[in-house]
Amino acid sequence: MYPDLSYLFHDIFGTNVDNWTSIFKMFGFMLVIALVACGYLLKSELVRLEREGKILPKQVTMTENGKLPLTDILTNAFFLCVLIAKAAIILNDFAHFSANPAGAIFSGEGNWLAGIPAGLLFTVYHLWKNSQAKDKPVTITVPVYPSSKTNDIIILAGLSGVLGSKLFSVLEDIPAFLQDPVGAFFSGSGLNVYGGLIVAFIVVYWYVNKIGIRPIFMMDISGMGILLGYAIGRIGCQLSGDGDWGIVASPIPEWWMLPDWLWSYNYPSNVNNDGVLLATCDPQSYQQAILSGLSTENSCVQSCGIRYCHQLGQGVYPTPIYETAFGLLAFGLMYLKRKSFTIPGTMFFTYMILNGAERFAIEIIRVNEKYSLFGLNWSQAQYISVLFVLTGALGLVYLLRKKRTVAD
Repeated sequence: MYPDLSYLFHDIFGTNVDNWTSIFKMFGFMLVIALVACGYLLKSELVRLEREGKILPKQVTMTENGKLPLTDILTNAFFLCVLIAKAAIILNDFAHFSANPAGAIFSGEGNWLAGIPAGLLFTVYHLWKNSQAKDKPVTITVPVYPSSKTNDIIILAGLSGVLGSKLFSVLEDIPAFLQDPVGAFFSGSGLNVYGGLIVAFIVVYWYVNKIGIRPIFMMDISGMGILLGYAIGRIGCQLSGDGDWGIVASPIPEWWMLPDWLWSYNYPSNVNNDGVLLATCDPQSYQQAILSGLSTENSCVQSCGIRYCHQLGQGVYPTPIYETAFGLLAFGLMYLKRKSFTIPGTMFFTYMILNGAERFAIEIIRVNEKYSLFGLNWSQAQYISVLFVLTGALGLVYLLRKKRTVAD
């Protein structure tokens, strides 16, 4: 497995693991790739709809006076303050930072005696520059095409999606969150996909409606984009071994023609350090390190020479691979047939049915907490996936009936 890029580069180039490239965690890296891919898809589809006249530009009145807005000054001053304060962690204790970049960044650690004055100086300087601006305000009206807002939409979707996924994950295991709120919330594992979808949908729906895009068009594009992003994200889950795997796999059947690791896999060097020690480790040295109070990662370094030194004791179903295959196939079919969905909204509701059915099925062989409700014993995702399928079916029926009514 490749918990971070240093492990990937070790296999490709033979470089050392846990070097400076370890700050780039594999799941986060794949998440960035997913956002870039979704951004490209969104941009191209918005441009296509604009050319077809289905989405029109919004006339926006702007006033230019040569001054930076106060909100921009304060926002940039804040980020400069944090950047300088956190640079001290990176320079003085890189090993601590690389082991948990998110935890270090979102903690209170840092050289604030350097960061705060830098932020204040930045603010004072730009306020002074604003006071020197003598240009008279000029008011102009310009057409703003929705495709120019692609970056804003993707950033909003990404941030709200991660926030929603972590919030829903916290609800699934509140005791673990209360034990370590910062560690649980900012770790790269424990992401609830449906939580991210729900929160991102609400935020993006509000924003696109605000900038003049009919939400129904955005929903259709989102259906394809979510399938693509989900497939790429699951690649990150598989490569990092973040715990989103299946239950213990049954013996490989005789009819299985594909590689064995597609049926059963034990995720060596997984990012969670779950399971048993690798065969190359010294168990006695590891236990002594743990008893002395060292963290799991540091105990791995002391006894194995690497930070991630565990693998699962039994092979499990590599469910992220199955979900990636489904996501890419479903995206490819919907993309090729996207012009056949002549009724706005039908593509999105079709996506909901496909996604709900796939997620319900995959949950049968995934490791997840089960909840008894209405005599059923399903995971949280299964209950939500049933709602997805029902909503998708009702949405399609409504749109098709509405079209027939208009035609009659």
